[in-house]
Amino acid sequence: MMNFFRAIGAGTIHGFRQMGQVAHLSNEIICSLATHSVRWGLLGRQLVAIGFGSQAVVIITGAFIGAVLTAQSYFKFQDFGVESSVGAVVSIAMCRELGPVLTGLMVTGRVGAAMAAEIGTMKVTEQIDALRALAVHPVDYLVVPRTLGILISMPLLIAEAILFGIIASYITSVVGFHIPHSWFMYHLNTHTELQDIGIGMIKAFVFGYLIVLISCQRGLTTTNGAVGVGKSTTNAVVVASLSILIFNFFLTLFLNFFWPL
Repeated sequence: MMNFFRAIGAGTIHGFRQMGQVAHLSNEIICSLATHSVRWGLLGRQLVAIGFGSQAVVIITGAFIGAVLTAQSYFKFQDFGVESSVGAVVSIAMCRELGPVLTGLMVTGRVGAAMAAEIGTMKVTEQIDALRALAVHPVDYLVVPRTLGILISMPLLIAEAILFGIIASYITSVVGFHIPHSWFMYHLNTHTELQDIGIGMIKAFVFGYLIVLISCQRGLTTTNGAVGVGKSTTNAVVVASLSILIFNFFLTLFLNFFWPL
């Protein structure tokens, strides 16, 4: 029994320690942005790696989620005779929830893992210590360009996922299920509001910041060589994915209760 409580206590302390390290890294990023100039070359490379490199994954994810959500909604809405409302349901779901969350999870798996592995490898091979020896702050050089890159890329990637999800929904509904074009577009335009798009964009910034914070923090604290790099990469993906799901719930409640209608 004592071993059980000891394990719980050790896990709790480790969790709070990790949260403290993430908060400290966030403070360093903010201070660096406020006091140092942007390294435009590094930022450009991160925009290509994060934004351009993730487009195919995000577009395919958005399109097939929109298509399958349309099919499932259509089959059930037929029972109530409201199958023409499929466009509105898919649009709102993609803007508010599915677009931001699924894009965040896909970017975590692709970009977050790469960040943790790259920085973790630099840590265990003492390249980060070499940066400090050259009077280059690792956060300025490694973390800030990735932060700006993902904050710029995430809203665009989520917008692409939403757009292609709606396009796939239109094709599935109008071409596949023969819903009249006019009815599909009427419900889509009537029920999709700027608030829906705004919620998705706010989530884009929050999820992007979570991904870069957790991934970089795991990379910067990597130890034990190649084994440690593997563990840090796995932990970064798992923790960032869970954080996105948890924060998404509280963001949804907050934005729906306090956003002025």
